[in-house]
Amino acid sequence: MKKVIEETIRLNDIVPGGQTMGTLPDGRKVFVWGALPGELATIRLTKLKKSYAEAVAVKIVEKSNERIEPRDECYLSTSPWQIMAKEAEIKYKSGLVVEAFRQANIEMPWCEIQGDSKFYQYRNKMEYSLWWDHETARIWPAFHRRGSHQKILVKSSSIERPEIWQEAQRVINELNRTNDEARRYQSLLIRCNQHGEVSSALFEMNQPHPIMTTLTDSILGREYTYSPNGFFQINLPVYEMALQDMARFINTNKVVDMYSGVGTIGLSIAADHKLTLVETDANAFSELTNNVAASESSALAIHAKSEEALEYITSDATIIVDPPRAGLDNRVVSRMLDVEPQRIIYLSCNPATQARDVAMLMVKYRIIHNQPFNFFPRTPHIENLVVLDRQ
Repeated sequence: MKKVIEETIRLNDIVPGGQTMGTLPDGRKVFVWGALPGELATIRLTKLKKSYAEAVAVKIVEKSNERIEPRDECYLSTSPWQIMAKEAEIKYKSGLVVEAFRQANIEMPWCEIQGDSKFYQYRNKMEYSLWWDHETARIWPAFHRRGSHQKILVKSSSIERPEIWQEAQRVINELNRTNDEARRYQSLLIRCNQHGEVSSALFEMNQPHPIMTTLTDSILGREYTYSPNGFFQINLPVYEMALQDMARFINTNKVVDMYSGVGTIGLSIAADHKLTLVETDANAFSELTNNVAASESSALAIHAKSEEALEYITSDATIIVDPPRAGLDNRVVSRMLDVEPQRIIYLSCNPATQARDVAMLMVKYRIIHNQPFNFFPRTPHIENLVVLDRQ
């Protein structure tokens, strides 16, 4: 049996990963979920390495005045920042963007993260594991316990839209009614649009993924179709806020969207321009071409990896990039430095890799705008917008 190690320590700052950092008695830094800066907490180690450790708080000995009671018992699995007041979340997220850029040797002024007033029931997509509970003799929705490979059953969850939770209950009640087995299924995926229309599917172990009912949503007055199990933004009202901010910086007739997905950025803010959209995923590209046709735009859709479509990055274009968490491919950065497009609009779900990329671009570019957005309230995730102009 694995030895359980607990320590009582004082926590300090929140780090970019979303945990709060402290120091173990042996001097190692430890990154803790479930505790806030300034708190004295008893923590249980979940990972112990030579130079650092990870842990979860099991008891708060001295509480921060920023602490609130989480709504969900499963909060550590889904939204670990449920323990802090909304004002604290805004403060810490705004500061984490500054810190990410400071670590890349860029002095970024503090800018308050923007969002709407909805801190719960905002997610339009949720994926649940399934768990057979011997005590109640029934299947329950479940999440993986943070810091372990174990699952925890979930009796309530408040970050997804209510239509999603209702559909989860319907599907699982039917599984229990028919005496189905939880071990047959990898997960239950549910998505809904802004009208509350739901698409759901059970993913069976070792079986092809089922085809899910296509959904349609409106973004800035344009209709988009998308597959529920493909990439589409989780929080559309806040996404629209970011798009409106980005639209202010389109200042050339030629616009290139290099990581376009199903086209929601380029088509929403530059459909009336000479627009090129580049996307590598086959399913997303299929939806992209449908959305281009439905928009009656003359946009050109290119099925390719961004790093293999470099010829579309030209000096007379505004370049839009919204890459995966890993950030931009070095070949994309090199191409932009070579041809020097007039303006780069960079939306990122990972300020750390964004700061790394921006630091390379600042050889020839300067930042003219920065704005973080709270796409994922009650979690440490941040979406950040940076606009760069050629020097």
